[in-house]
Amino acid sequence: MKLYIDTANLEAIREGMKYYPLIGVTTNPTLLSREGGDPVETLKAIRALIGEDRQLHVQVTETEADKMVEEARAIVALLGKNTFIKVPVGEVGLQVTAALAALGIGVTETAIFTAGQALLAARAGASYVAPYVNRLDNILADGVAVVRDIADTFAMHDIDTEVLAASFKSPEQVIRVALAGGHTATLPPDVLKGLLTHPLTGAAIDSFAADWNNAFGGKTLREMLNK
Repeated sequence: MKLYIDTANLEAIREGMKYYPLIGVTTNPTLLSREGGDPVETLKAIRALIGEDRQLHVQVTETEADKMVEEARAIVALLGKNTFIKVPVGEVGLQVTAALAALGIGVTETAIFTAGQALLAARAGASYVAPYVNRLDNILADGVAVVRDIADTFAMHDIDTEVLAASFKSPEQVIRVALAGGHTATLPPDVLKGLLTHPLTGAAIDSFAADWNNAFGGKTLREMLNK
């Protein structure tokens, strides 16, 4: 499963790109609004930070189809290749997705909560569909089961659209989504770090260091090799 970081915070993106095997960044209007300032400048800074080869997903804010298409074209013109346009699912969203796909612009259809929505988005030409896992769990539904249904449907019907799972609150949800067949996932910084962190890992590393230092007085293997 490929991974993105879900944030518009430049420091979090910088740290994420430094340490983690990420293929890109996803944003949305809420994430951009949290950062304040000029959102266009923020998006330009994100693109400069991640380079032209990683993906950047940006959501349109217009609500009428022709204006959404116009806005999408302007976003791609500004941010370059590997920029995907996020479009909320719905009748207008399907219309816009088809129009953008015809122009060769990649689309992530977002705010997906059912396999039916995902199927329609895929057939309209979306490159990615983004089901919201934790938001489904919050209403006592099963977000992972929805991801599984979407992935199974796409596999059964040989649909190339990828499942880009979103809305996570725990590393455990991420692993369950991976086991359910999710192709990609976008994670907030704390959940991304949570995938890597375990108290037993820290304890094991400390034990290695203590045993080595007790035996060899703190001299590293590199120092020994370079004698």
